[in-house]
Amino acid sequence: MTRIAVIVGSTRTHRRGKAVADWTLTTARQHAPAGVELELVDLAEFDLPVLDEPASGAWGVYAHEHTKRWSEAIASFDGYVIVTPEYNHGVPGPLKNALDYLYYEWNHKAVGFVGYGTVGGVRAVEQLRQIVADFKLADVATQVTLNTFTDFDYTGIDITEPTITGVFAPADRHVTDLARLLEEVTVWSCALQPVRAQAVES
Repeated sequence: MTRIAVIVGSTRTHRRGKAVADWTLTTARQHAPAGVELELVDLAEFDLPVLDEPASGAWGVYAHEHTKRWSEAIASFDGYVIVTPEYNHGVPGPLKNALDYLYYEWNHKAVGFVGYGTVGGVRAVEQLRQIVADFKLADVATQVTLNTFTDFDYTGIDITEPTITGVFAPADRHVTDLARLLEEVTVWSCALQPVRAQAVES
């Protein structure tokens, strides 16, 4: 069994991320190869404070229960699909913070990205590609780029309301991209399994 986590990268109260992640999970399950199990991991449910561990995650020694819980969750997966918004041209702080809590739990696994924003979250994803390389994560080329203007429906909604998110209504073409992304994450996650096993033994 290959286990893939769909990680919700936003913790904001009025966020689009949960709707995007739910669609990602449901659609991915419909297109998942045999032997692939997908599960939602919502950062908001872990309530991680700004990194407060006394030692770097590279030591693998954790003082706090919230870190141990996060570590256990992430370590249980073979690969990841990170759903990320783009905030002010970059990665949202809570997502970067969550990544930095750990190290070995990320190593020798695959990751794909579903981005959303006014330009599809592409700049946040580009930053994430640089970040995850340091965790020895293999990022796949295919990504899903969702636009907050064209992939959300605001019909009958007061768009002057500051907390408005609209109704998520992705274009059909995104399904093809997501299916390809999942296939790549699965292939790489399986291919890296011997590397993970060797790292554990050493």
